[in-house]
Amino acid sequence: MESEEGARFIADGIAEVCGRLGLRWIFKASFDKANRTSQGSFRGPGLDEGLESLARIGRQVGVPLTTDVHLPAQAAACADAVDLLQVPAFLSRQSDLLEACGSTGRPVNVKKGQFSAPGDMAAVLGKLPAGRVMLTERGACFGYNTLVVDYRSLPTLRGFGVPVCFDATHSVQAPGGGATSGGDRRWVPTLARAAAAVGIDALFAEVHDRPEDALSDGPNMVRLSDLEALLAGVLAVRGA
Repeated sequence: MESEEGARFIADGIAEVCGRLGLRWIFKASFDKANRTSQGSFRGPGLDEGLESLARIGRQVGVPLTTDVHLPAQAAACADAVDLLQVPAFLSRQSDLLEACGSTGRPVNVKKGQFSAPGDMAAVLGKLPAGRVMLTERGACFGYNTLVVDYRSLPTLRGFGVPVCFDATHSVQAPGGGATSGGDRRWVPTLARAAAAVGIDALFAEVHDRPEDALSDGPNMVRLSDLEALLAGVLAVRGA
């Protein structure tokens, strides 16, 4: 959430694309980017202002919402403002956070930790109410500052009987490695189509109208003007 105006502009653009393609979608913005490489990096407007802005965008655009929850104490407020709670990958083993999110009654999307094997997510599911959980694959650590995607993860996660999402943009991230994390958005369409071929229930993508100016994760982001082509390619593979 760089600004409410900017987030609304991006939400309107995504709505147009998804409307043309007949896709249901969920809008995400973060009130706090708590996991930043540098102490001086932009984090966002904070809990109260961020959730108020996000809720307004949801009402105006007419779209369901999700956001990251970082602390157990944030779960209730987030559940009042959004439709789906998201547990970040680095926090996917935090029992108190998972239980707090699960107790709100909202569905919960847990991003698989970069450090976790797919089978390890069975224990995560045991901390959440059955029938209200989605798991997201977002790559695994491969040495320093590099992520790779093991596509065996997708059927393994689906084998738990839950919907599975693929995060195509965080999977091309180069975490750490300097003052800010890097990444290479060129590979997003390739990884997303491959995930669709293996089988997924949802696709996660960071989208920005000017990724080069984004205050977080710019190198990973899909340019808004490229979103329709990306989704059309994924849908073609899914249809086949």
